[in-house]
Amino acid sequence: MQLQPIDIGIIVGYIGVIMIAGFAMSKLASRNLESYFLGGHAVPWYVLGVANASGMFDITGTMWLVMTIFVYGLRGVFLPWVWPVFNQVFLMVFLAVWLRRSGVMTGAEWITTRFGESKGARLSHISVVIFAIVSVIGFLAYAFKGIGKFSGILLPWNLSDNQYAMILMGVTSLYVIFGGMLSVTVTDVIQYILMTISSIFIAVIAFRQTTAEQINAAVPDGWHNLLFGWKLNLDWSQHIPQINEQLANDGWELFGIVFMIVLFKGILNSAAGPAPNYDMQRVLSTRSPKEAAKMSGFVSVVLFMPRYLMIVGITLLGLVVFKDVTTQMEGGFDAEKVLPSVIEHLPAGLTGFVLAGLLAAFMSTFSATINAGASYVVNDLYKKHINPNAPAKRYVYASYICSVLILIVGIAFGMMTKSVNTVTQWIVNGLFGGYTAANILKWYWWRFNGFGYFSGMISGIVAAIFLPLPLVLRDQNLLWNLERNIALFPIILAISLAASVIATLLTKADDEEVLKRFYKQVRPWGFWGPIRAKVMQEDPSFRPNTAFGRDMTNVAVGIVWQLTLVLVPTYLLIRSYRNLGITIAVLIVTSIFLRFNWYDKLENE
Repeated sequence: MQLQPIDIGIIVGYIGVIMIAGFAMSKLASRNLESYFLGGHAVPWYVLGVANASGMFDITGTMWLVMTIFVYGLRGVFLPWVWPVFNQVFLMVFLAVWLRRSGVMTGAEWITTRFGESKGARLSHISVVIFAIVSVIGFLAYAFKGIGKFSGILLPWNLSDNQYAMILMGVTSLYVIFGGMLSVTVTDVIQYILMTISSIFIAVIAFRQTTAEQINAAVPDGWHNLLFGWKLNLDWSQHIPQINEQLANDGWELFGIVFMIVLFKGILNSAAGPAPNYDMQRVLSTRSPKEAAKMSGFVSVVLFMPRYLMIVGITLLGLVVFKDVTTQMEGGFDAEKVLPSVIEHLPAGLTGFVLAGLLAAFMSTFSATINAGASYVVNDLYKKHINPNAPAKRYVYASYICSVLILIVGIAFGMMTKSVNTVTQWIVNGLFGGYTAANILKWYWWRFNGFGYFSGMISGIVAAIFLPLPLVLRDQNLLWNLERNIALFPIILAISLAASVIATLLTKADDEEVLKRFYKQVRPWGFWGPIRAKVMQEDPSFRPNTAFGRDMTNVAVGIVWQLTLVLVPTYLLIRSYRNLGITIAVLIVTSIFLRFNWYDKLENE
């Protein structure tokens, strides 16, 4: 692609601003580990919310989401539940508060709060550190391949995909390594502003250059329908026949069953709490449990509306304005390439701005991942087991070294990875599939101990890696693997759950004092009866958490509320004004409900 001088100037200028802002934070971040990894608990919750949303606005995910709307129509808004996107609702309602009450720096350190210092607790701690490091390396390899492919298509210099990836990762790493969480947060806010402006520009162009009649003529019957029956019932033969082949390969024709599996998996994953990555780190960086909840709720507000302005805008441009381009790609039609195909044909100046915005999306996600990965190596391995009494500066210097090493390993795996869409999704889905059972039990069952946690994590991860192995060896496309990984989820869950419960019942309960201290400090609801009785016997003034019913109601309402944040920009751009009005009304009602039943009931701590 040949960029105009104005486009190149915008991209280079953006990278320069980000570098300056990132390095400006290095002095503040180098005071100690808390400053480096958690920003010294000094960053306001709304800034962390914007930064967290920025970290979720990644290039590869945006390309995939464009594909889901392009191919599946409005029903595509449900497919991201597989990750699940509504885990932010569980966090805002109760899990962010519980997590922040622990007062720790990382998810692995949280294990000590829950299980103490027993042998089982130490094994559990190690399993979380391993999970965190492996998942970070997997994400870096995925980012390496993704940014390389994206840059190879759209940037004008004659470099290979790997060379582009190494340059962009290297530039981003410089300010992350020296500036820590403060650099990540400040640059994330700048990047979010740029991405939001880019999204608005694309939405305006799509709105002005398409009409409702053109959109209706470009898509099959049912594309506009949010509701569905057992079958998908989309026939693209009169519009883009190649999509019918993709639908057949995806195997999602029985969409009602797929939706139920996605919802089931999403609820369980959300109930397990955030995985040890940048999302958890942002929760732990807040000033208080109340601010942790507010930050998690704010993420949905600032993420979905601008992101779906871009997603739906690019989808409509690909369907109507640049249909000849998107349907006549070199090598055949590929719905995942709709985004770069559309960007190639935007006006000069706007192309550079949008490219800078998407590069910002990559840099935001990548920088947060590097910072989170280093926190586990330094805080949970080096400080805990190797050099527990070192000066604060030494830990910060160790963080620099660990960030570089993690980056090198991630790039190495990225260069060895044949297919980013299969191998990396296999790693990520496998690891997170094995994470669920043990991490649900740790919150809600008092008898669950460190040996049970370790057994559940390891057995789940092993099962999740080896059960999908034949699918990976076949090297099919992303959705092929993703759909079958969803189908394997109940099996992986059962294996991990059985290992967790059996190991727990075959070993003695954790130290009662550790359990009482955890229950008083975190105050979860669930199956904590024996511990709750002893805590209240010792401290009659203690108030147990009785908010289960209210929390579950708020979760249900919150998922609907979050969905309306996706549908408002979607209905606006496709000119479905009647549905837009209904959606806005639902958004207002659910917002008022959550104001009184969630926000006003957040405790001041």
